[in-house]
Amino acid sequence: MPVARRPRHACVPSAARADRPGGGPVSDTPSTPSTPELSDSGSGGSEKESEGPEDAVPGPRAAEASSGPPTDWAYPAGPAGKPEPFLADLRAEPPAPVRTGTLGAVLATGLLSMVLLGDGLALNLLIVAVPAALAAYFAAEQAGRRPRPWTLVWAIAGLGLLAVPALRDAGWPSFLAIVSAVALGSLALHGCRTWPGVLLGPLGLFDAVLSGLGWGWRGVRGRASGSRSGPVLRAVAVTAVLLLVFGALFAGADAAFAGLLGDLMPDASVAEGPWRVLLFAAGVVGALAAAHTAAAPVHWDRLVVGPGRERGRMEWALPLIVLNLLFAAFNVVQLAVLFGGYDAVLEKTDLSYAAYARQGFWQLLLATLLTLVVIVLALRWAPRDGSRDRGLVRAVLGTLCALTLVVVASAVRRMDMYVDAYGLTRLRVSVVAVELWLGVIIVLIMAAGVWGARWLPRAVAASAAAGVLAFGILSPDGLIAERNVQRYEDTGKFDLEYARGLSADAAPAIDGLPEPLRSCALEGIANGLGSERGPWYATSLGEARARDIIEERPPEATQAGCEDSGGRETSYR
Repeated sequence: MPVARRPRHACVPSAARADRPGGGPVSDTPSTPSTPELSDSGSGGSEKESEGPEDAVPGPRAAEASSGPPTDWAYPAGPAGKPEPFLADLRAEPPAPVRTGTLGAVLATGLLSMVLLGDGLALNLLIVAVPAALAAYFAAEQAGRRPRPWTLVWAIAGLGLLAVPALRDAGWPSFLAIVSAVALGSLALHGCRTWPGVLLGPLGLFDAVLSGLGWGWRGVRGRASGSRSGPVLRAVAVTAVLLLVFGALFAGADAAFAGLLGDLMPDASVAEGPWRVLLFAAGVVGALAAAHTAAAPVHWDRLVVGPGRERGRMEWALPLIVLNLLFAAFNVVQLAVLFGGYDAVLEKTDLSYAAYARQGFWQLLLATLLTLVVIVLALRWAPRDGSRDRGLVRAVLGTLCALTLVVVASAVRRMDMYVDAYGLTRLRVSVVAVELWLGVIIVLIMAAGVWGARWLPRAVAASAAAGVLAFGILSPDGLIAERNVQRYEDTGKFDLEYARGLSADAAPAIDGLPEPLRSCALEGIANGLGSERGPWYATSLGEARARDIIEERPPEATQAGCEDSGGRETSYR
């Protein structure tokens, strides 16, 4: 796959460069090649070609003006013909010296990380993220970058995702939310809008870890030695360290003093010292990396993925038309099944209701994934010789996308059948969520074929973030418990061992079970929570609700009673 880099000026708006010395007028038109079926010339209109990136960025180096993008991955030649470091042509100018507000926000991030993150993750993660976001904002402002609407969208959505650990006790949706928040944060900091930018943006954060440390240290040294604010900064730093160290030690030594300080000051011991220092360092390093990225982002949008070799109409269209016919034949059968033809199908196949559902779901999920791969490859090799080719590409791929949506609906219906027979589990709810998201992507691809594709990378990223946020807010463990309790009421079947392994989010639904099932299931959740409540900032809403339920009506079932009640069904298949 031939890959080229954008020119140095491809992502820099001319208005921003006009204010910088040595910045001449350069076109803002990206050099991204487009395929005919996903071009920006659709009937519905699209973003203007002259639109700049998400914010203004520092201007390019004067020595690196070039007439066109290189055609390979070779290092660009620097002064005297020496090769520059890898990714050097994607970097902005070195950032301006770090400002005092940025350093203060970085220090606040480190201190809050040390104080709040040692007891678990909940609301404290969102609290720590706020000063880190302020550090990035101050650094971007110092560099002359202005937030655009998409920047605010990514920033607000990233902070919203960090609220999931505060709501849910289950670790798996919280992990997805944290990872997605980091990805959205990278988009907000880099201001990318192309596929390379969306996919490679998080690498810029890791790249800024070491450079951010050096940048921050130089700023601290400069202010400590040559600034009137140096004595104030040193005094504040020493005061904060003394208060935290001795306040924590005294809180651990005397319960009355600890009560006076409240839950905000964690108990401290000699053994916890290294852990607290590590948390402080992690907070400082993370905030500096975010601030450095905001001040001098890596311009991933300058990477250009060139189009593949154009194929002839017959060579390109014939395999896809045959594939469409195969999809159509399969969908005719699926539509008959979806509209009530199960009995006839099961009679012919000699399969049970649940076996029929289990047999087909994974194949249909794989078929959906492979269809997306086929679409990507087809776009790369599509004919591009005028309006007739554009019409052919849109017709063939649009038909394939529409037929794939029926496959998605069939896969979801099969999983619903399977859940009716054997209950809902974490794996099953996860793969259904993935299948639905793949369907959303297919709809977005169809829309891009009509209205242009410049918005498609950001739309896919936004759909993924929205899905993860909805997944966390809906509480998958709570949904699993509700569905399985309803199944018990309908069929008398309940997997007690699986319910005991769920998180505290499942407690409200399990509380509706009759005894002794209720006590047997809640006992497993209570054992996972422990006997002591954590501080408010490290306690999720799901955990707090579960503790209230358990304290109001403690589980009282015996081991023998639990074994008898769970003997009807021991596991979901």
